[in-house]
Amino acid sequence: MQLAHVSITPEARAAVRSQLGTLFTDPPMLDADVTPVLPRTGGVPGVWVTAPDARPEAGVTIYVHGGGFSHSDPAMEKIMAYRLSQATGRPAFAVDYRLAPAHPYPAAVDDVVAVHRSLLAQDVPAGRILLAGESAGGTLLLSALLVLAEAGGPLPAGAVAVSPVTDFTDSSPSIRTNKGRDLVDPDIMGSIGEQYLAGARPDQAPQSPLYGDLRGLPPLLIVAGGDEVLLDDSRRFAEAASAAGVDTALDVYDGMPHAFHAVVLSPDDAHLPTATTFLRRVADWTARLPVT
Repeated sequence: MQLAHVSITPEARAAVRSQLGTLFTDPPMLDADVTPVLPRTGGVPGVWVTAPDARPEAGVTIYVHGGGFSHSDPAMEKIMAYRLSQATGRPAFAVDYRLAPAHPYPAAVDDVVAVHRSLLAQDVPAGRILLAGESAGGTLLLSALLVLAEAGGPLPAGAVAVSPVTDFTDSSPSIRTNKGRDLVDPDIMGSIGEQYLAGARPDQAPQSPLYGDLRGLPPLLIVAGGDEVLLDDSRRFAEAASAAGVDTALDVYDGMPHAFHAVVLSPDDAHLPTATTFLRRVADWTARLPVT
């Protein structure tokens, strides 16, 4: 496993936390190209977002948003898809997956799988597909990888999971040790998991990706904040994936809270070195993936 600790200055830490509060109360607007790149997405709704320098021939980034498996914010998700399109150099499709509690597990996982299979059916090579998502979206894309691997079909070139839940048994030590340091109250994690799982076992995969057979998964970039309650969910999964022979990188941003990367939504991210560091890392990591 490739472990990297990303040092963040006290000034940058304060700026990120301040910016996160502003973003979630007054999200910026974005004028982006939302022309559909492909006619079908497996019957799953969503929005295509293409940055100016992104090239459809480079492939597709499937973006899976966070929100505790039960919420969505289309305006913010559109911006995140745009940033990911910039970083990966390809159009991004933001998946509007079904939400709990009306649609608990496995509905959202099935939606991500359906989008991937639809791209394959439209002749997008698996080696040119990238999965990316944060929080609940990070969990869903890891679960989708396990479903695709078990089915024996082509897997995407790689996946970027930021701050995912990987173990719904709440066994990670950081859930307790980072309480009060994160922006997320760990006391709500149990209810989020119960609503999403709706009776499915928390100690089984693919719903808890940590318990899956990780052999044969594509390269993974796992990103977490050093102060977040789910830090050890990321760390334990990265260690398990690496032990299973998966090319795995774990980036820990010191002093950062859950889903800190959301500062890339800001139009002023040039003044937030943490945001540009994250996007540059995604761009560099994506560029090193084998192209098939």
